[in-house]
Amino acid sequence: MSRDIQLKERWENLVEILSNQFSQGEDLDLDAIIYLIGLQELGKVHNQFKKDEKLDLMHIAICRLLEPYGYYEFDYVDKEGWPHYRVKEELPPLKAGEQSVLMKEAIVNYFLEKELID
Repeated sequence: MSRDIQLKERWENLVEILSNQFSQGEDLDLDAIIYLIGLQELGKVHNQFKKDEKLDLMHIAICRLLEPYGYYEFDYVDKEGWPHYRVKEELPPLKAGEQSVLMKEAIVNYFLEKELID
C-alpha cells in the first residue's frame, strides 16, 4: 500500500474515532484535533481556557507534533504546568497543501505512538 493511501486511511480512521468521542456527529477538522492534542499535552482537560490560551494550546500541540521531525525541542514546564519548546530548525516554506499533509502525518504518528490507532 502506498504511503499516501495509508496516511489517508489512518487519517480518516483517526478523525472518525476522535469525532465520535469529542464531537456531536460532525467530523473534527485539523485545527480541532490540534487543539485536542494541546489539551492532552497540557494535561488540564477540564479547565476553561481564554482565547489566547487556546492559541497557546495549539502552539504546544504543533511543537510537540513537529518535535520528532527536528523542528522543535522540549525545553521546560513552567510553574503553571505549561510545556515550552524551543526552535531547533526553522520550518521550510510550505504551500498550504504541503503544510496540511505534514500536520496530518505528524498527527497520525502521534496517535500511533499513543497506540490509539494502528
